[in-house]
Amino acid sequence: MSAADLVDWIAGWPVGAALRRSALLYLLVNAAHILAIGLLIGAILPLDLRLLGLVGHAPVAVLGPFLARAAVIGLILAVVTGLCLFSVRPSAYLANPAFLTKLAFLTLGTLNALSVRMSRGWSIAIVGGAIAQRLRVQALASFILWLGALLAGRWIGFVG
Repeated sequence: MSAADLVDWIAGWPVGAALRRSALLYLLVNAAHILAIGLLIGAILPLDLRLLGLVGHAPVAVLGPFLARAAVIGLILAVVTGLCLFSVRPSAYLANPAFLTKLAFLTLGTLNALSVRMSRGWSIAIVGGAIAQRLRVQALASFILWLGALLAGRWIGFVG
Protein backbone atom coordinates (compact mmCIF):
# COMPACT_ATOMS: atom_id res chain seq x y z
CA MET A 1 0.00 0.00 0.00
CA SER A 2 1.44 3.36 -1.01
CA ALA A 3 1.34 6.47 1.16
CA ALA A 4 -1.33 7.94 -1.13
CA ASP A 5 -3.44 4.78 -0.78
CA LEU A 6 -3.08 4.97 3.01
CA VAL A 7 -4.21 8.62 3.03
CA ASP A 8 -7.19 7.71 0.83
CA TRP A 9 -8.06 4.82 3.14
CA ILE A 10 -7.89 7.09 6.20
CA ALA A 11 -10.04 9.71 4.45
CA GLY A 12 -12.64 7.01 3.74
CA TRP A 13 -12.64 5.78 7.33
CA PRO A 14 -16.22 5.78 8.69
CA VAL A 15 -15.26 7.95 11.68
CA GLY A 16 -13.87 10.65 9.36
CA ALA A 17 -17.01 10.50 7.23
CA ALA A 18 -19.22 10.80 10.33
CA LEU A 19 -17.20 13.78 11.58
CA ARG A 20 -17.48 15.48 8.19
CA ARG A 21 -21.27 14.99 8.22
CA SER A 22 -21.95 16.07 11.80
CA ALA A 23 -20.81 19.40 13.20
CA LEU A 24 -21.95 18.28 16.65
CA LEU A 25 -19.92 15.07 16.55
CA TYR A 26 -16.88 17.01 15.30
CA LEU A 27 -17.34 19.52 18.13
CA LEU A 28 -17.52 16.73 20.73
CA VAL A 29 -14.43 14.90 19.43
CA ASN A 30 -12.54 18.18 19.18
CA ALA A 31 -13.52 19.06 22.77
CA ALA A 32 -12.42 15.59 23.92
CA HIS A 33 -9.09 16.17 22.16
CA ILE A 34 -8.62 19.48 23.97
CA LEU A 35 -9.55 17.87 27.30
CA ALA A 36 -7.04 15.07 26.68
CA ILE A 37 -4.31 17.60 25.86
CA GLY A 38 -5.19 19.45 29.07
CA LEU A 39 -4.78 16.26 31.06
CA LEU A 40 -1.45 15.47 29.39
CA ILE A 41 0.02 18.96 29.73
CA GLY A 42 -1.58 19.52 33.13
CA ALA A 43 0.13 16.42 34.49
CA ILE A 44 3.50 16.48 32.76
CA LEU A 45 4.48 20.15 33.13
CA PRO A 46 4.07 20.27 36.94
CA LEU A 47 6.08 17.06 37.16
CA ASP A 48 8.81 18.50 34.95
CA LEU A 49 8.90 21.69 37.01
CA ARG A 50 9.16 19.64 40.23
CA LEU A 51 11.98 17.53 38.79
CA LEU A 52 13.77 20.72 37.80
CA GLY A 53 13.42 21.96 41.38
CA LEU A 54 11.41 25.00 40.34
CA VAL A 55 8.19 24.28 42.25
CA GLY A 56 7.10 22.50 45.39
CA HIS A 57 8.72 20.11 47.78
CA ALA A 58 6.41 17.10 47.42
CA PRO A 59 8.30 13.81 47.29
CA VAL A 60 8.97 12.99 43.63
CA ALA A 61 8.80 9.27 44.40
CA VAL A 62 5.14 9.76 45.35
CA LEU A 63 4.17 12.53 42.95
CA GLY A 64 6.04 11.21 39.89
CA PRO A 65 4.25 7.92 39.26
CA PHE A 66 0.80 9.48 39.77
CA LEU A 67 1.41 12.40 37.40
CA ALA A 68 3.16 10.18 34.87
CA ARG A 69 0.14 7.83 34.76
CA ALA A 70 -2.22 10.79 34.35
CA ALA A 71 -0.06 12.08 31.49
CA VAL A 72 -0.10 8.66 29.81
CA ILE A 73 -3.90 8.58 29.97
CA GLY A 74 -4.00 12.09 28.48
CA LEU A 75 -1.58 11.09 25.74
CA ILE A 76 -3.56 7.98 24.79
CA LEU A 77 -6.83 9.94 24.67
CA ALA A 78 -5.18 12.75 22.69
CA VAL A 79 -3.78 10.30 20.14
CA VAL A 80 -7.11 8.49 19.72
CA THR A 81 -9.12 11.70 19.34
CA GLY A 82 -6.36 13.21 17.20
CA LEU A 83 -6.52 10.28 14.79
CA CYS A 84 -10.27 10.80 14.52
CA LEU A 85 -9.80 14.48 13.73
CA PHE A 86 -6.96 13.69 11.31
CA SER A 87 -9.27 11.36 9.37
CA VAL A 88 -11.47 14.32 8.42
CA ARG A 89 -8.81 15.87 6.13
CA PRO A 90 -5.64 13.74 6.15
CA SER A 91 -4.18 15.20 2.93
CA ALA A 92 -4.58 18.75 4.20
CA TYR A 93 -2.97 17.91 7.53
CA LEU A 94 -0.06 16.13 5.90
CA ALA A 95 0.59 19.24 3.78
CA ASN A 96 0.53 21.48 6.88
CA PRO A 97 4.03 22.18 8.29
CA ALA A 98 2.57 22.95 11.72
CA PHE A 99 0.93 19.51 11.85
CA LEU A 100 4.18 17.83 10.86
CA THR A 101 6.02 19.86 13.50
CA LYS A 102 3.44 18.78 16.08
CA LEU A 103 3.97 15.14 15.12
CA ALA A 104 7.73 15.56 15.51
CA PHE A 105 7.36 17.09 18.98
CA LEU A 106 4.82 14.42 19.96
CA THR A 107 7.15 11.65 18.84
CA LEU A 108 10.17 13.11 20.62
CA GLY A 109 8.18 13.81 23.79
CA THR A 110 6.86 10.25 23.84
CA LEU A 111 10.33 8.80 23.22
CA ASN A 112 11.74 10.92 26.04
CA ALA A 113 9.01 9.70 28.41
CA LEU A 114 9.62 6.09 27.37
CA SER A 115 13.33 6.60 28.01
CA VAL A 116 12.59 7.71 31.57
CA ARG A 117 10.25 4.75 32.02
CA MET A 118 12.68 2.20 30.56
CA SER A 119 15.51 3.42 32.77
CA ARG A 120 13.30 2.95 35.83
CA GLY A 121 13.45 6.72 36.23
CA TRP A 122 11.88 7.09 39.66
CA SER A 123 13.66 4.29 41.46
CA ILE A 124 17.17 4.90 40.12
CA ALA A 125 17.24 8.64 39.50
CA ILE A 126 16.14 9.63 42.98
CA VAL A 127 18.70 8.62 45.56
CA GLY A 128 18.35 9.93 49.08
CA GLY A 129 15.85 12.54 47.92
CA ALA A 130 18.26 14.01 45.32
CA ILE A 131 17.19 14.04 41.69
CA ALA A 132 19.87 12.78 39.29
CA GLN A 133 21.17 15.20 36.68
CA ARG A 134 20.05 12.84 33.87
CA LEU A 135 16.46 13.00 35.09
CA ARG A 136 16.65 16.79 35.34
CA VAL A 137 17.87 16.98 31.73
CA GLN A 138 15.05 14.70 30.62
CA ALA A 139 12.56 16.87 32.55
CA LEU A 140 13.82 19.98 30.76
CA ALA A 141 13.58 18.18 27.40
CA SER A 142 10.07 17.03 28.30
CA PHE A 143 9.00 20.54 29.24
CA ILE A 144 10.29 21.97 25.95
CA LEU A 145 8.94 19.12 23.78
CA TRP A 146 5.41 19.07 25.21
CA LEU A 147 5.11 22.86 25.10
CA GLY A 148 6.38 22.68 21.51
CA ALA A 149 3.70 20.11 20.66
CA LEU A 150 1.04 22.30 22.25
CA LEU A 151 2.16 25.41 20.37
CA ALA A 152 2.51 23.55 17.07
CA GLY A 153 -0.99 22.16 17.56
CA ARG A 154 -2.39 25.65 17.99
CA TRP A 155 -0.39 26.78 14.95
CA ILE A 156 -2.14 24.22 12.71
CA GLY A 157 -5.21 26.40 12.32
CA PHE A 158 -3.14 29.39 11.19
CA VAL A 159 -1.03 27.66 8.53
CA GLY A 160 -2.02 26.24 5.19
